[in-house]
Amino acid sequence: MLPADLDELASRGVNWIVQTPFGWQREVDQPELRMIRGDQGWWGERDEGIARTTEYARRAGLKTLLKPHVWLFDRDGEVWRGDIAMTSEADWSAWFGGYGDFMLHYAQLAQQLGIEALSVGTELHGTVHREAEWRALIERVRGVYGGKLTYSANWYREYAEVGFWDALDWIGLQGYFPLSDAEFPSVDQLVDGWAEPVEELAALARATGRPIVFTEIGYKSVPFMAHEPWVWPERRMRVSDPRAFQAQASAYEAFFRAVWPQDWVAGAYFWKWYPSTAMPRSGGSADFTPQGKPAEDVMARWYRSHAGGG
Repeated sequence: MLPADLDELASRGVNWIVQTPFGWQREVDQPELRMIRGDQGWWGERDEGIARTTEYARRAGLKTLLKPHVWLFDRDGEVWRGDIAMTSEADWSAWFGGYGDFMLHYAQLAQQLGIEALSVGTELHGTVHREAEWRALIERVRGVYGGKLTYSANWYREYAEVGFWDALDWIGLQGYFPLSDAEFPSVDQLVDGWAEPVEELAALARATGRPIVFTEIGYKSVPFMAHEPWVWPERRMRVSDPRAFQAQASAYEAFFRAVWPQDWVAGAYFWKWYPSTAMPRSGGSADFTPQGKPAEDVMARWYRSHAGGG
């Protein structure tokens, strides 16, 4: 992102951003993990790009959560990182060794750059039962990095199955809970949809003594957007129905009414905000961005009036 893009975010009450570099794994049961090196990868995924964006963010008064992801080489979209699981103890040892090196690289980079928070993993549901290995990795990270630590667990089952929350500072949650089956749900319908997740998350926060950060949450501007909110729209899909844009805005409003005021919530990062060079501001995109849509105004109003947000 350019400095002006980050100033634009700050003007909307945002006070944290997320940066997401990737490691690349070929199969869910193969332990090899390839890291981005040197000039490989997109600018925002390279160390140089992370460093520059962190600098720009700091100038704009924004803090950074560094959130490395594992990306699977799956062209059909039939598997995802939550399916990663090894089939032998030798492969488990190799996977945690490679993943540990990957994470230690970013922990050291985060320490060097003064990045304020780091997620030690994202949606690796098939691995979290290996609690001893995760605790050992977190200890290694703490040895080189002094900022806040979290793990970004998926909303479906995973967050309740992580056994090492006590080793971290925050519970991280990828919060794509299904909230309504309505085509264009109202704010009240969406608030009602949050009732059960809020109760369960409050219980988790009490049990662990850890606040919860929504390390990713978002909504598309399409019909039935709250039924399976994690599903990506078709590539380059455009919409013109104003009810779809209002439904997205209603989902933002419902989150801020039902969840944001809870005393166990420590922040929320909405997916996704594009650099000005990457997305025309026409407001017709069906994807998750609130840019140029009514949801942008909802986000800005709540963040500005509640001391900012991620």
